[in-house]
Amino acid sequence: MSTPSAAPLPAASFDSDTVVQDTVRWLERAVIALNLCPFAKGVHTKEQIHYVVSAATDGRGLLQDLQRELEALAEIAPDQRDTTLLMAPACLGDFLDFNDFLEVVDELIDAMDLGGILQVASFHPQFQFAGTEPDDVTNCTNRAPYPTLHLLREDSIDRAVEAFPEAEAIFERNIEVLEKLGMEGWQALDVGARCPVAHAPAKDGA
Repeated sequence: MSTPSAAPLPAASFDSDTVVQDTVRWLERAVIALNLCPFAKGVHTKEQIHYVVSAATDGRGLLQDLQRELEALAEIAPDQRDTTLLMAPACLGDFLDFNDFLEVVDELIDAMDLGGILQVASFHPQFQFAGTEPDDVTNCTNRAPYPTLHLLREDSIDRAVEAFPEAEAIFERNIEVLEKLGMEGWQALDVGARCPVAHAPAKDGA
């Protein structure tokens, strides 16, 4: 998963269709095939996942795109769009910058009075748990081809947890699955970073 340090891609250098295709490949080959999230297959099969590629080149632009998508998800019926994946291939390539940005995301949700209604999960090509090495395969639980914000409905999460009582053990199970798979096995899935992003270790609690 590690890539050479490099600046984020300029906005004009990526193709939106390719970004979506790469993300769907990651979803199918890793998240669903390895059952890293038992809730993903259902919404994927029903085509209830909305894919959006942000052209933002900085956090301010991405925050504007996120606000728009949060508003859209809150207004549309769940059976039409249950969740949204917002990919940002041209900004926040440094994982620590991305990690800091998540604090602003939480503030936005509160400012929009969407707390308890929607939440945002996150993935990054260079995600790294505090206390781990960059090549530790367990980091891959939160790695995706591009910096990605996953917009979720709280009600959908609650229903999914009721349907899957083992949900509380997902994290521990995923760690076991990835440790058994190994980094070589993960790389063989061909779902790694698609854009050159700068690497930085996680801060405590990441």
